[in-house]
Amino acid sequence: MPATHRDGLLLTLKACAAAACLALTACGGMSTSGANPVNWLTPYKVEVIQGNFVSSEQASLLKAGMTRQQVKDILGTPLLASVFHSDRWDYVFTLKRQNTETQSFKYTLFFKGDELERFEGDTLPNEGDFIAKLDSGRKLGKVPVLEATPEQLKAAERSTSARAATNAATAPATTAPGALAPGSYPPLEGVAR
Repeated sequence: MPATHRDGLLLTLKACAAAACLALTACGGMSTSGANPVNWLTPYKVEVIQGNFVSSEQASLLKAGMTRQQVKDILGTPLLASVFHSDRWDYVFTLKRQNTETQSFKYTLFFKGDELERFEGDTLPNEGDFIAKLDSGRKLGKVPVLEATPEQLKAAERSTSARAATNAATAPATTAPGALAPGSYPPLEGVAR
């Protein structure tokens, strides 16, 4: 870059910096309310959702005497399952959003052997309230229907069975004991106790 261009660019940057300092100094005399442009400049804070969300609808399905697997089917795997307290599961959920106070929910389940004995915890939001809290105010257009029609279900079943037949036809004739067929996966969780 020629020296004249570099000097011109440097002079322009200095002028912009001086103008910004002058503007901020002039705004310093304003009240400390939201009228101060400096208060408008805030860093973006990411919304953080951590833990297992448990809705009031899910909690209402729990009944004393349910097995651990039945509870997992309803609430999912617990966030905290202590080795020292094997008969206690804790479901913890935290929501951190910009310009709002952090919200935390805790729901604890107590087992006796393999059966649910009792459960207690915070008042849980319903699913509608939780979704409303996540709404950022942006309009994304029409929300698609999240329900398959009977025709769509039949078409999916046909394509799944056709794919399974194709996989069976192309699979090797012999597989080693304990080996998985192509396209199949081991279970995500161990065998129920």
